[in-house]
Amino acid sequence: MKAERAVSGRGQVALVGAGPGDPELLTLKALRLLRQAEVVVYDNLVAPEILDFAPSTTERIYVGKAAGKHTLQQEEISQLLLEQARAGRRVVRLKGGDPFVFGRGGEEMELLLANGIPVDIVPGITAALGAAAAFGFPLTHREHAQSCVFVTGHLKDHSINLNWTALAQANQTIVIYMGVKGLETISAQLQAAGLPGETPAALIYRATWPEQRIYPSRLDLLPETAKEFAVKPPTLLVIGSVVTLLDKEKLHTGI
Repeated sequence: MKAERAVSGRGQVALVGAGPGDPELLTLKALRLLRQAEVVVYDNLVAPEILDFAPSTTERIYVGKAAGKHTLQQEEISQLLLEQARAGRRVVRLKGGDPFVFGRGGEEMELLLANGIPVDIVPGITAALGAAAAFGFPLTHREHAQSCVFVTGHLKDHSINLNWTALAQANQTIVIYMGVKGLETISAQLQAAGLPGETPAALIYRATWPEQRIYPSRLDLLPETAKEFAVKPPTLLVIGSVVTLLDKEKLHTGI
């Protein structure tokens, strides 16, 4: 949906969710905008096959962020989008997952709208939904979880300051993005807030990509599981009994 009507004589920006990795999970609207784009500004979690949907004449600008390695700071990325739009170009800002689920799309939208640039928002399948589908377990289930919460394990100041009491509830699925480096804190704090150490959990690496892997564990054993299998980002953490329903044939294997 468009956040603002087009401004005459200026370019426009589409904040597009590329989904969790599998190109076939891209929306039809995202595909259309990619084919019309004059410039694509993309992250490191965007599959190369998705970039191939854009014309060969489309300029591609990589602004990926990996742990401790930022091509550009967020403020610089937002400024880049503004400059490209002011030059009258059709810009696609391509983000892994969904631009509004820990994708900083809100920050980019604010700057663009404040400067009169029309913004089109195209949702994408976020990593949690992709992971659940890829490994065959639900995020909610009448016998396991009546609620599901998405939280980030990596705040702007690099701290992990979550509402542990609200998270440590029975019959709830917790999905933590960017939490690998904080597993010890996450495990300890949730147990201190009352969530049993034997609560099922899973670490999911690159869901929907060919190299996807899932590592079942328990809340109290998460740090040991990550160390044993050398789990690294990008990895999603899912905590709750729903992970016991996963497709056992996909354990430690790719697609």
